Amino acid sequence: MDEEVARPPRPAQRPEWLKVRATMGPHYQDLKTLMRDLSLHTVCEEARCPNIYECWEQRAATFMILGNVCTRRCAFCAVANGRPGGLVDWDEPHRVAHAAQYLKLRHVVITSVARDDLDDGGASVFAACIRRCREYIPECSIEVLIPDFRGSESALGTVMEANPDILNHNLETVPRLYKTVRPSAKYYRSLELLWRARQMDPLALTKCGIMVGLGETWEEILATIKDIRAADVDILTVGQYLRPTYGERHLPVVRYYTPEEFQRLREEAIAMGFRAAECGPLVRSSYHAYDQVQALKRR
Repeated sequence: MDEEVARPPRPAQRPEWLKVRATMGPHYQDLKTLMRDLSLHTVCEEARCPNIYECWEQRAATFMILGNVCTRRCAFCAVANGRPGGLVDWDEPHRVAHAAQYLKLRHVVITSVARDDLDDGGASVFAACIRRCREYIPECSIEVLIPDFRGSESALGTVMEANPDILNHNLETVPRLYKTVRPSAKYYRSLELLWRARQMDPLALTKCGIMVGLGETWEEILATIKDIRAADVDILTVGQYLRPTYGERHLPVVRYYTPEEFQRLREEAIAMGFRAAECGPLVRSSYHAYDQVQALKRR
């Protein structure tokens, strides 16, 4: 009989720096109503982002296209998984652009569930969203947070040909934990996607994010950040993993990192050559995304 692997102990109560006050002001309510009226999804809601109250009150949201059912089953994510079913909604790019125009966004972020059931993984819908947003709000910068498209170079090319300002793709964790955290993804395939995006459009910014708190070591974090930088990525985000539910599907938090440790990671990232690094307990991929773009423009 194989020896049973001991589970890491459940961490202590969530520290104060991770506690967020729910403030549902008028802008929050207005944005929520708009999303329902236009039948749009946001990763802010689906992934239970802790910054939703702050961002929505500032009229900032990350649109999630291609439905709200993912074909993958990552052990950290709150988004529903299964068989999406149905046809691609080709009116969705129009509704996303309309919502961004209504909200007078200066920076729009568009992401999606993984759609391995589609030949191009949804790349053509990403491209349509970019073009529609350019048409409706030409002064707005556009960031896309894409899945890996199963390594398809043509799918990535479809997105890059639409000229996003920022191409974002997350590694999420260190290579040792990939089979547990992202069983359907491949660490080096994701790194190659980021490198290819840079080759396809040297003028576009590239961005990548990871989580900490899943059992990685400090040395593994730094090695992963070095790998991301070696792919010529411009912007890095590092945030604390927070368990969406306490069911078997989601991994436990092994450790809470302190704000001081996140500051150290930021300093390490800048020293490695990243043009911008957003590192903090509540940092997520699109957190302060507009501020990052403006900071880079001023340099």
